[in-house]
Amino acid sequence: MERMFEYRIYPSKKQIFRLNKQLDIACDMYNSLLDLKQEIWKETGKSLTKVDINNIIAELKVDNPKWNDVHSQVLQNVSDRLSKAYDNFFRRVKEKKSGKKIKVGYPRFKKPLRYKSITYPQSGFKFISQKKLYISNIGNIPIVLSRKIEGKVKTMTVKIKNGKWYVVFCCNIDSNKKKRKHTFTDDKIIGIDVGLTQYVKTSDNITINNPKYLIKSERKMKRLQRRVSRKKKGSNNRRKAVQRLALCYEDIINRRNDFLHKTSRYLSDNYDEIDVENLNINGMMKNHKLAKYIADASWSKFLRMICYKVEETGGRFVVGNRFDPTTQECHNCHSILKLSLSDRIYNCPICGIKMDRDLNAAKTIKYRAGQARIHACGDTTSTLRQKDRNASGVAEARTIYGKNPL
Repeated sequence: MERMFEYRIYPSKKQIFRLNKQLDIACDMYNSLLDLKQEIWKETGKSLTKVDINNIIAELKVDNPKWNDVHSQVLQNVSDRLSKAYDNFFRRVKEKKSGKKIKVGYPRFKKPLRYKSITYPQSGFKFISQKKLYISNIGNIPIVLSRKIEGKVKTMTVKIKNGKWYVVFCCNIDSNKKKRKHTFTDDKIIGIDVGLTQYVKTSDNITINNPKYLIKSERKMKRLQRRVSRKKKGSNNRRKAVQRLALCYEDIINRRNDFLHKTSRYLSDNYDEIDVENLNINGMMKNHKLAKYIADASWSKFLRMICYKVEETGGRFVVGNRFDPTTQECHNCHSILKLSLSDRIYNCPICGIKMDRDLNAAKTIKYRAGQARIHACGDTTSTLRQKDRNASGVAEARTIYGKNPL
């Protein structure tokens, strides 16, 4: 299992100069290799492999001493990035041919200001102490270890974001260490319904309200945006105004991520199985009246977080059928009642149950997941191994909601 650990570093002015120089060299190497790859394709009709590119890098280092200012592993990672860019390009070409509506996006040349990270795949860095990190050709940089690094470090990435420098360690963690014993009893299985007013409503009637960080910061963002628009393009004052606006956005993202991590951690630690609905978020974003609020809620990121955290603990993450009418179905008698967005109370005309519509939806999601297990296995005690059921649920969730967040 891979996990990312991000920390803030505080390089000196000389170290910042060296870091920026390495970013420029790595960007120059990327553009040179891309140009060479395109020329060889035009002349011979053949594409350079990753091994060919690494051999070219070794030849370039002999001819031009400036490439020696960067660690060899960093340059090899540049070739890896270029190879992945082409792999993704050909993958998107196949997906478009199959009917998927996406942009193909041929690999492009990078501008120096847009190349903001370098990666050390295996070596070139080490901890001098708990407060100092040595990076090859840069020196000893102060680092703040806000949490303990777990597992074995595979790679380290140095990146700049809004004038702040960070290092990200990719670590291999033993997946069995974080798993706990599960009972999968009824009180440990939960259905959750996500919304805009009540961010999470659980089937056992726990409500977590939506903090709406973007909406609450809108006035400040508009004020900062007006200041940017008043400044002359290319001036230092405009650059400073853009920086202040970027920091405002960064603050919103950090607060939202903190909320999402804490909420998803609470759910994954306290329940053995979490049942969710399969949301068509892209379709809902087409509603121009709700798109801003849906984007601020970040449902997709939240469900991804739950997915990988449940995977860590060894629990189950069940994604329901997209076309199940969970909002309109009564969890008790399973009759259907048409509701509009303004109807906040579910009042069943058949069995007479009256409750919050989100609570009814969460209970229905839990019921649907239970029925799916019964139909799939024949009874509630499946003959499938627990490991297989966990793997299939997580694989389905990854397909729907994407890869793990950092």
